[in-house]
Amino acid sequence: MSTRNEIELHGHRVCFRLEGEGPVVVLIHGITGRSEQWEPAMDHLAAEHTVLAPDLLGHGESAKPRGDYSLGAYASAVRDIMVALGHDSATIVGHSLGGGIAMQFAYQFPERTERLVLVSSGGLGRDVHLLLRAASLPGSDIVLPALTSQRLVELGRGLGGLLGRIGLHPSADIAVLARGFAELDNAGSRQAFLATLRAVVEPGGQKVSANSRLALAASLPSLIVWGENDSIIPVKHGAAAHEAMPGSRFVVFEGAGHMPQEDQPHHFAAVVGEFCDATEPARLTRNHWQPLLEGKS
Repeated sequence: MSTRNEIELHGHRVCFRLEGEGPVVVLIHGITGRSEQWEPAMDHLAAEHTVLAPDLLGHGESAKPRGDYSLGAYASAVRDIMVALGHDSATIVGHSLGGGIAMQFAYQFPERTERLVLVSSGGLGRDVHLLLRAASLPGSDIVLPALTSQRLVELGRGLGGLLGRIGLHPSADIAVLARGFAELDNAGSRQAFLATLRAVVEPGGQKVSANSRLALAASLPSLIVWGENDSIIPVKHGAAAHEAMPGSRFVVFEGAGHMPQEDQPHHFAAVVGEFCDATEPARLTRNHWQPLLEGKS
C-alpha cells in the first residue's frame, strides 16, 4: 500500500504517493483527479518499480494557489517533484488531462522521459464530454458552486442508478464526472479547475492538440491505453494517435470506460509492466528535438 507524503515546492504544499523499488514510473492523474485513483494499479506496479503519483497543484491534497495551470506549468511541476525526490528520469504515464501533461513533459524534458504511456488521453482531438465543454463557458464560475454541491452530486449518482434499474444504462463515466465535480467543494478547487479546464477546453471542444507533433515520438517507446466505452474522450482518438506514432502500442480495454486503470487495475498494471519489461528506456538528450525541428523549418 502506498503512503501519502508531502513536500514544499516553490512555497506550495505538494502531496504524493510513493511505493515500491526499481525503475521509476510516474503516474499523472486527470482534471479533478487525485493520486489515490491510481492506488489499485500502484500496488501491482510497485512489485518491480518505484511508483510515484502526485496530486497536481489545484487537485487532491496539494495546494490550490492562483497561478499558471497550463500544460507547460504542470509538466514543469512534475519535473520539479521528480528532481526533489532524487529521480532523474522515468516512464511517464498520464491519464486524460494527465496524458496531455505527459506529452508536454516528453516535449519539454526528453532527457527525463524513458517511455510514454497515454491513458484515455486529452490533447489528441476535439471531442470531449458535453459537461466539460459547458463548464468552460463564460459565467460558469457563477453556477459552479451550485453544480458541485454535495446534494446535487449525490442526486446525479442516484439518477444514474435509478435509470439502470428501469432498463436505461447511462455511461458509467457519469459517475466519474460526478465524483470529479464533488472534488470542487471549495473556492480554491473551483478556481483551479476553471483555470485548468479553460487552458485546454473551450465550448466547441478541446482546443489544445499534440497531433502535429506525434511523429516526433518515434524515438520514444510509447503505449496508448483506452477504455472501449469511454464517453468522455472517444477511443477513436487513441486509434488515430497510434497510427501517427511510429512504433507505438495500442491496447483497448474491453468493457472499460474513461478510467481503465480503475475499471481493470490488475490488467492495467500488467499491460504497463509488460510494456516496460519489453522495451528499453529511451536515453534522449535535452536538445533531442532540435535537429528534427530544424528539418521542418
